[in-house]
Amino acid sequence: MPNIPLIKALTEAGIGSRRRMADAIKQGKVEINNAMAESFNQPVDPEKDKVYLNGQRLNLTAEQIVCLMLNKPDGVVSTASDEKGRPTVLDLLPARYKKYRLFPVGRLDVDTTGLLLLTNDGDLTYRLTHPKFEQEKEYLVRVEEKLNRDEIWKLERGILLEDGMTAPAVVKRLMSGDYNYRIIIHEGKKRQVRRMFEHISHPVKALKRARIGNLRIGELEEGAVRLLTGRELKELTRSTRPLPVKNAAIKPAGTAGKTGGKPSAKPALDTSGRPPRKPLAKPAVKPSGRSPAASKPASRPAARKSERSGGISTGTPHKNTRNSSFPRSTPRPGRFSNRKRV
Repeated sequence: MPNIPLIKALTEAGIGSRRRMADAIKQGKVEINNAMAESFNQPVDPEKDKVYLNGQRLNLTAEQIVCLMLNKPDGVVSTASDEKGRPTVLDLLPARYKKYRLFPVGRLDVDTTGLLLLTNDGDLTYRLTHPKFEQEKEYLVRVEEKLNRDEIWKLERGILLEDGMTAPAVVKRLMSGDYNYRIIIHEGKKRQVRRMFEHISHPVKALKRARIGNLRIGELEEGAVRLLTGRELKELTRSTRPLPVKNAAIKPAGTAGKTGGKPSAKPALDTSGRPPRKPLAKPAVKPSGRSPAASKPASRPAARKSERSGGISTGTPHKNTRNSSFPRSTPRPGRFSNRKRV
């Protein structure tokens, strides 16, 4: 069997989520052939190499990939276990799925309902939860009072929370049903939607996640579980491809002075605080097909020099008469120097 990266072998075998396995490797808890793992991408052979986690040997034989959709009810914790003894999402799984080492993809608050995925595919979990993939998540919100235009504009533009600025969102009012607003985000900050509405003085009374990417909750009953179809899983994997990076060749401002850095993408400001003007582009000259020496007429410059010097060709280029050494009272040589003054 060909070698594969260590973290991929751990997640495909269902040992744990990608984030959990990455933390274990960083903390030195993973060993390969009695030697501490060096990096996430260290190559391993799942059939030949001996991999240990916390001193216990792991079976890296990949198990069947399973991805479930759950309509999480209120009061259920979206973790594999809970210290307080509260019911978890794994308690809702049918017996036929409990033999797989499934874990939730992301989290929903204990008082938030709706779509939650459970899988043993660590790579899919990483693609659905990492911010760089910008996976859309749609939530249905119920608040008591109607939002005005300024409040909607603040939600859509972004709100400064304790852990940073939120990315632009899409907010739409719903005219019927149990919820009166829909918001679409592509981040996963803790209790983000609730904190955004609390910031504009509209506490959330009910919150439900209705969509992840192109996957909708549909008519799935609360507390029910179903297996994703092959087509749904394929479309979900396709939608988690990273977006193209814009201006990838341009580095941030301030890297021009560093070794190996490229010129800054941000133009430097002059003393007035304004960016410098761009130089005017030179007009394009159509090629004539002749050499540069042959394209210049030989007689024209000589004739012009003769006219400027009163019929005498000096063989030197004509200079500006303002900077010449002739005094003001002395007539300057030129084509009109022989005329009499009236």
